[in-house]
Amino acid sequence: MRAFVNGCNLYYSASGDTQGTPVLFVHGFPFSHQMWRPQMEAVAAAGFRGIAYDVRGHGLSDVGDGQYTIESHVDDLLALMDHLKLARTIVAGLSMGGYITLRALEREPARFAGVVLCDTRSEPDTDEARVRRAASVKAVKAEGSAAYADGYVRQMFAPSTFTGNPSVVETIRSIIAGTPPLSIAGTLLALAARTDTTRSLAAVAIPALILVGDQDTVTPLSSAQALHAGIRGSELHVVPGAAHMSNMENPAFFNEKLVTFLRRIHPVK
Repeated sequence: MRAFVNGCNLYYSASGDTQGTPVLFVHGFPFSHQMWRPQMEAVAAAGFRGIAYDVRGHGLSDVGDGQYTIESHVDDLLALMDHLKLARTIVAGLSMGGYITLRALEREPARFAGVVLCDTRSEPDTDEARVRRAASVKAVKAEGSAAYADGYVRQMFAPSTFTGNPSVVETIRSIIAGTPPLSIAGTLLALAARTDTTRSLAAVAIPALILVGDQDTVTPLSSAQALHAGIRGSELHVVPGAAHMSNMENPAFFNEKLVTFLRRIHPVK
């Protein structure tokens, strides 16, 4: 399904009871809504309405001019909620999806009824990280998305995932390889320029679940612990046998914590 918002066609997928409480999933960089398939199935089976969309420039959404910011991605998220007539929703974001989610909470807190933050952080990039992103922009323009995907997936997964569940690695590799270099480069610049949402954590007044892979080196446990300390009443769970893609690497554990949280904050009748 498609929604035309802010001059762009955004692709989204929906599952579950159309009258159920909505749970809106925001994917990481440079992935697509497909990464949330295990969770879409789980929330639908639990009586909720799952919605996962492709951030501008990713998956089946329009690429546009490639000049992205986290602010414009938040604009798209809020406009999609308007299009779907979601007055309030539970939102879940992984990595970049978490950055978009945290900034959306900062801008429009009344629009959200609960939040799930996965393998993400509130702090902006360090200067060293910005330099690395600039190098990645140069590399993806010169070598293309497939070469970028080959290197990128090495950071995303635990060693055991490569040997025990290679199809998950290949799914993400193929998604990245199919993402236009313009989109990857533009999103890298958006990530490098994102704001610090740490100060706003204390103002989060909705139920919050934080999940992180026990082997995540991109946004490690310390980042999740900082979110947990900053958001009063939040709960934190460490996903065993997982790195940065915790929702795909150990979906059984991840989904159990997710569904338990959803049922606690909004019981299904």
